[in-house]
Amino acid sequence: MKDEGSGNQLGSYLRARRGLVSPAQAGLPPGGNRRVPGLRREEVALLAGISPDYYLRLERGRDKNPSPQVLESLARVLQLDDVERTYLLGLAAARPRAPRRKRPEHVPARVHELLAHLQIPAFVEGRAFDVLASNPMAVALSPRLRPGQNRLRSLLLDPEERAFHQDWTKATADFVAALRTTIGDDTDNVRFVELVGELALSSQRFRTLWARHDVRTLDGGTTTVHHPVVGELRLHRDKLPVDDVILVVYYPDKDSDSDEKLRLLASLAHTEPARTAQDRTAHSRRPKTP
Repeated sequence: MKDEGSGNQLGSYLRARRGLVSPAQAGLPPGGNRRVPGLRREEVALLAGISPDYYLRLERGRDKNPSPQVLESLARVLQLDDVERTYLLGLAAARPRAPRRKRPEHVPARVHELLAHLQIPAFVEGRAFDVLASNPMAVALSPRLRPGQNRLRSLLLDPEERAFHQDWTKATADFVAALRTTIGDDTDNVRFVELVGELALSSQRFRTLWARHDVRTLDGGTTTVHHPVVGELRLHRDKLPVDDVILVVYYPDKDSDSDEKLRLLASLAHTEPARTAQDRTAHSRRPKTP
């Protein structure tokens, strides 16, 4: 997170976002011989009603205290949605602070009990999409949902995960944007630095998406996945905060085709351990070869 660590998150975000707005989208003539894909600095300043020199100071981090009115004007010019606008305002409001004490993410005992009782895929994730706990149905849905896995790393680097998602392109964009939203101004968090550094080195897709500075929330929704055994599943997703972690559950519409397939997956998940135990018992009873 080089830009973030330099203390000029606001400037980095403004540069990235103006590069994504075309002159036509902003109501300007395209013109000729443009050296940047999006808006020029002077154009942003003009449309926002501020001087080009002041806007330049904002991008270069020389002025870190713009007024809310200036930020609202920039949000309008850059065509930010509510989540992006809130993120922009948060960047400007950030102030130098002492390093935060790292508190280990902890799954409460009651959540482990809840996972054991749920008959739908459910797991607990941390702020960086680390899987902290999961139930057998979650692992039956995807082996990448075992504790110790990282959902974003799996999504970007595991070929099976790419085949699993019906719309992998959208899924990766959503996850990376959600990670940036979660990080916010917590750029000295060791886990975030480690994960971003690893993915920046190993995934071109991540580098492309990270450079866009997209921000998004990834809460409830509906997704379609392709399970290698039961086929296509259409599942709803809910994310429920519990203390400092998130409980994630996936469930189908009742009596739907996906509901029937999920019940089949549940029966397979329960019989497979029994078969494995039987195989071990049978093997132990075989006479040993002298």
